[in-house]
Amino acid sequence: MNGYTGTKDDYLKRLARIEGQIRGIAKMVENDTYCIDVLTQVSAATKALQAVSLGLLEDHIGHCVVDAARESDQAADAKVAEASAAIARLVRS
Repeated sequence: MNGYTGTKDDYLKRLARIEGQIRGIAKMVENDTYCIDVLTQVSAATKALQAVSLGLLEDHIGHCVVDAARESDQAADAKVAEASAAIARLVRS
């Protein structure tokens, strides 16, 4: 079971909202909307995706990493390394 299973519906709603934002941005570009207005919407969509990412990361640490730590030191080390790599990817993006 994934760490986000209990909040899956919330994530799906947030992602659907973000999907709508992206479609709106595409329509803005299609309609030659002023650049700064488009950039403002891109920034809002980016922040929304970052919020989803941070929530998923928190769920992963609170569930998957904790469960692995209860299992064994090796399993914990592997999950911490996995989480660290995910954090590094998020920071680079």
